[in-house]
Amino acid sequence: MYKKFLNARSPLRLLEKGLHGGLGKGNMGVVVARHGVGKSSFLVGVALDDLMRGESVLHVSLDHSVAHVRAFYDTVFDDLASSTHLADAARVHTDVDRNRRIRAYAPDDFEVARLREAVKLESESGARPSLIVIEGLDFDAVERDPVAELKALAGELEVEVWLSAVSHREAPMPEGVERVADLLSVILTLEPDGGHVRLRAFKDHENPDVSDLHVALDPKSLLLVRS
Repeated sequence: MYKKFLNARSPLRLLEKGLHGGLGKGNMGVVVARHGVGKSSFLVGVALDDLMRGESVLHVSLDHSVAHVRAFYDTVFDDLASSTHLADAARVHTDVDRNRRIRAYAPDDFEVARLREAVKLESESGARPSLIVIEGLDFDAVERDPVAELKALAGELEVEVWLSAVSHREAPMPEGVERVADLLSVILTLEPDGGHVRLRAFKDHENPDVSDLHVALDPKSLLLVRS
């Protein structure tokens, strides 16, 4: 029940159609938005979509503690369970916790080599991730080489990697994202639009014509608004 209903309302379903199959294994995507619009909720929603299908997820935070990230997952999950009248929510929550791993690093301590080692350890414990979520990477300051290393790691491990980037009112697309756009397969933006959050696509793999994707999301759950 929860897989059919919740996952059907995930924006990833429309992304898979509108973006020629979604992100895809071995690729990196980034969601861009101003502070407070919903980047974290969107990425947690991406993670929950995999977790509720029995996949393993590694969530890496560069700006919050493990406890903070875990609490945020709980909040988003509770909102989803409440708004969708999720049956057997306690069991589903247990499954999500079992399949999810969270690691926190100080921004200056984060290196792709450390991420590679973390994935190795998780894989040896039987929790090889299908998705890696990275929050807090400062695209205004990051050099190209680490992003290229992340891209190479995604291909090597055949995992999807989703990141977030902060935009500013005067520059909707951060210069740092533009500098490494060739390494990113998908670039999405979240924009407040009245009582909804509008999801737009700015890059769709190597397709020259970006799909006219204008998806309305619930501002609290970041699920598709019912039509």
